[in-house]
Amino acid sequence: MTHPALHTVACDLFGVQYPIVQTGMGWVAGARLTSATSAAGGLGILASATMTFEQLTDAVHEVRDRTDRPFGVNLRADQDDIDERIKLLIRERVRVASFAQAPGEALVKQLRDAGVVTMPTVGAPRHAEKVAGWGVDALIAQGAEGGGHTGTIPTSLLLPQVVDAVDVPVLAAAGSPTGAG
Repeated sequence: MTHPALHTVACDLFGVQYPIVQTGMGWVAGARLTSATSAAGGLGILASATMTFEQLTDAVHEVRDRTDRPFGVNLRADQDDIDERIKLLIRERVRVASFAQAPGEALVKQLRDAGVVTMPTVGAPRHAEKVAGWGVDALIAQGAEGGGHTGTIPTSLLLPQVVDAVDVPVLAAAGSPTGAG
């Protein structure tokens, strides 16, 4: 049984035991790391941006072979084969689609209609408001030290602004020394 302090809205949304998300780090977050994270009760996320479509297909199947727990796939909406990747996630019933950038309203709708939890990464409150308006399920607030791909605002300043700007669960893309963080 999970301690009540470790149970969050995100746990219910992702279908996981712990509010721990291992992000899709390029060349690092493959099937082994993703399945291990998910099997341990967190949400593992495959890094598909550094994979070919065939490698992604194989990785999704390998994660499924290693665990029956929910997992996600991180995507880039600007990839040439994004439509095929979205179809793969839907067909394989992947629980979460995270995005390294805003996926666009049509992709959000397609994923949501198929029951795939959609979670883009944002680096500014205005970006959070925009994608929340499209109907995303959750957001990742990524400050400069949380990967640096979204801007220069530190997570300590960005996170409370994003939380105040939207009514969906917000995850912080950085470590935090306390449960409140």
